[in-house]
Amino acid sequence: MERIEEESTVKTIKIGKSDVRASVIGLGTNAVGGHNLYPDLDEAEGKDLVRSALDSGISLIDTAFAYGRGRSEELVGQVLQEYPREQVVIATKASHLPEGTGHSNSLSFMEKALAASLKRLQTDYIDIFYIHFPDEITPKNQVVALLNDYKQQGIIRAIGVSNFSLAQLKEANQDGYVDVVQDEYNLIARQNEQTLMAYCQEQQLSYIPFFPLASGLLTGKYQADVVFPATDFRSRQANFQGERYRQTVAKVKELQPLADKYHVAITHVVLNWYLQRRDISAIIPGAKNARQVADNLQAISFKLTPQEVEFIDGLFS
Repeated sequence: MERIEEESTVKTIKIGKSDVRASVIGLGTNAVGGHNLYPDLDEAEGKDLVRSALDSGISLIDTAFAYGRGRSEELVGQVLQEYPREQVVIATKASHLPEGTGHSNSLSFMEKALAASLKRLQTDYIDIFYIHFPDEITPKNQVVALLNDYKQQGIIRAIGVSNFSLAQLKEANQDGYVDVVQDEYNLIARQNEQTLMAYCQEQQLSYIPFFPLASGLLTGKYQADVVFPATDFRSRQANFQGERYRQTVAKVKELQPLADKYHVAITHVVLNWYLQRRDISAIIPGAKNARQVADNLQAISFKLTPQEVEFIDGLFS
């Protein structure tokens, strides 16, 4: 989809068929108040990294009820009061049941979840509202139609779905109301290239991958002998276990010559690779502190050559 250059050094992208335009690099905020995901998070530092993103020209701030069971939305909402509302593109997600297990897409649940997100974010509209996970029973086109009613009222500006299969996405988009899909995609999780991503291109939907740095595994900072504590969710992820983990670490290290060539870090090489792809609209790397947020912007300070893009593609095919 066409990228539009604005006054900021950060390019923007039009989200699907909506009128939302967001920075091609956003901020994923699961480490902002996501106490259920990461141990020992500092909330003041979390708010500072949101400020750092906005002050650096990043407009897309991606949060969810699931991050701290609403706490991330509350902290993002507090920072939101310090900036002109039109400067910020807020994306949030809902489906997790308050009891802590399972998901719902029912119309009554989504109405309540949207109202609760608006309250926590201290705003009267949400730029991108996602169905975070599908449930097993609700017809997806019905809940999207409900969200479209809110879109017509200006309470939602763009409709998204996340963690949907291709069949579920097609059902959700029967009436052409979906604007954006957020699902896993990175150099070591490429299963969506010929399914979801191909459909999004065909239907002019935006595709925003989550975990673009694979929870930090694609940054080059890990060594093969790292052991994660039981309280860290990475200790339960297959990508961080055994031979699979060791092979990925070795491949990532092969990107160091490219990082040296452009005087950047491996993280920036990986993020720039995503930005070269026409089927990816924006990326939302997370961060643990304000310095990391500003550092992510080095990914737009250079451009990989077609040959370098092809090399990385083959390395992680």
